[in-house]
Amino acid sequence: MAPLLSIRDLEVRFGATQAARGISLDLDEGEVLGLVGESGSGKSATALAILGLLGPSAQVAGQMLWQSHAAAAPIDLLRLPAPALRRLRGREIAMIFQEPMTALNPVMTIGRQVAESFGAHAPSWSGREAKRRAIAALESVAIPDAARRYNDCPHQFSGGQRQRILIAMALINKPRLLIADEPTTALDVTVQAQVLELLRDLQRQHGLAMLFISHDLAVVGQVASRVAVMRAGQVVETGACQRLLTNPEHPYTRSLLAAVPTLRTDRNRPLALVGESPAHESILSP
Repeated sequence: MAPLLSIRDLEVRFGATQAARGISLDLDEGEVLGLVGESGSGKSATALAILGLLGPSAQVAGQMLWQSHAAAAPIDLLRLPAPALRRLRGREIAMIFQEPMTALNPVMTIGRQVAESFGAHAPSWSGREAKRRAIAALESVAIPDAARRYNDCPHQFSGGQRQRILIAMALINKPRLLIADEPTTALDVTVQAQVLELLRDLQRQHGLAMLFISHDLAVVGQVASRVAVMRAGQVVETGACQRLLTNPEHPYTRSLLAAVPTLRTDRNRPLALVGESPAHESILSP
């Protein structure tokens, strides 16, 4: 069976700066692929290229084959006309953006924002039905008393609740692929664990494919079945999550793992710098 999404030789350039070079990745139906690397490694540029959201200053080349239900043959997202890509974006491929407080419109109620995500792809549905769907979506991500809070604004919610609202917006149209770009950024450890558990549950419930982007290998280890490691715009290692986190092959992956403290880390020694290649401790167990 062909992959749900097949990326081949992706190149992303902003003027003289190359954000991604020669990226090739496959993502199967229902699979969770972790994309990890330090800040500036090209993770978000790759994700935004999938959705055509890099803007006019970006030069994008390569191939992105998407197995759409609406077409008999795979669609190359990079060559899809803008109107067709807009119809696909949010309906078949959805994204959870970083920083929920800036991703949400601060002067619109959260109910209206979630309902608008549904209405954009179902214009023939009534406003009443869009509201009903929005409340159901908010309830599915455990927003308490969703019907009453439908008319509340983003600042009236906690950081974890705002992240759940973004998840509701992304999933209301039942997409086949969810791109989660650093979905636990700026959340404390307890809330982070709750959001990760919610994403795992929703992924299993809906059979979603997920591209989970993070700089935190410990977080990726909790959700992904396979991991791709990026450095300086390139994928340097790909493999099954368990194998890669316990027996990495590339020196950069080993340095990333060595930079993560565990309960067994010697507190009298500094953490490894990314780029070094020391021995590492497993982050899968304490």
